[in-house]
Amino acid sequence: MEVWEHHEVTPAAGTRMHAARMSAARSGPDDAPVVVGIPGLGCSFRSFGPLARALAPDFQTIGLDLPGFGRTPGPRTGLDVRGMAEALADWLRATDRGGAILVGDSTGGQVIVELGVIEPELLGPAVLSGPVFDADARTVRQQLRRMLRNFWADRNAGMSLTTIRLRERFESGLWRWFRTFLRCLHYPLEERIGQLSVPVTVVRGEWDPLVPAGWAAELAARLPQGRLVTAPRAGHSANFIRPEVLAREVTSLAHGRAITR
Repeated sequence: MEVWEHHEVTPAAGTRMHAARMSAARSGPDDAPVVVGIPGLGCSFRSFGPLARALAPDFQTIGLDLPGFGRTPGPRTGLDVRGMAEALADWLRATDRGGAILVGDSTGGQVIVELGVIEPELLGPAVLSGPVFDADARTVRQQLRRMLRNFWADRNAGMSLTTIRLRERFESGLWRWFRTFLRCLHYPLEERIGQLSVPVTVVRGEWDPLVPAGWAAELAARLPQGRLVTAPRAGHSANFIRPEVLAREVTSLAHGRAITR
């Protein structure tokens, strides 16, 4: 049975933003708390399939496609972090989902942090899984080397994750992926993250070469309401490989504040 059986297209941010929801047979009831997954660089709603399964049937899980990726049209040159955060804000308003629990994978965490800076009233509790890029390694060469190392670190995912990655790179286009990567590379996450006023959990995969342990600890320490969690035996794709870890943190955050829609 397909995880994502419901698809919605919302006019927002000057485009038609696509989001996917779990099938009614698997997702939570209509009044269940809403969780929105914000994909990482070049990825789509598909990367949140395992987490959606782990959260069912207690949550309504939505996978959002940012402009230019997945099924949401966007500029060929890609958006910067501010542009993606503005698109997310527009979508949250258009769908009346402001305050939902947000889960950001990799650069999706940058988008969530920027949302909290520019539109704090829309930000709900958040999980940042594998937040990049650390201040000591903001060069293309350093990050491409780490990405290559991550293929081994994420070996527990098997071919399913590789298949999804290849499909999504083809759909988005390598040029858009690379341009967006360059725009995200120098985002000063460590300077912005301290401005968030909501509870935030930082999740780092035990074997993640893109997110050094010290960097993850620094981000969590800078958060006014921060928490650091390690996903065992996982690389950069902890949301895909260890969804139960993220699901536990989402559930914990939901006990504090969540919306239903």
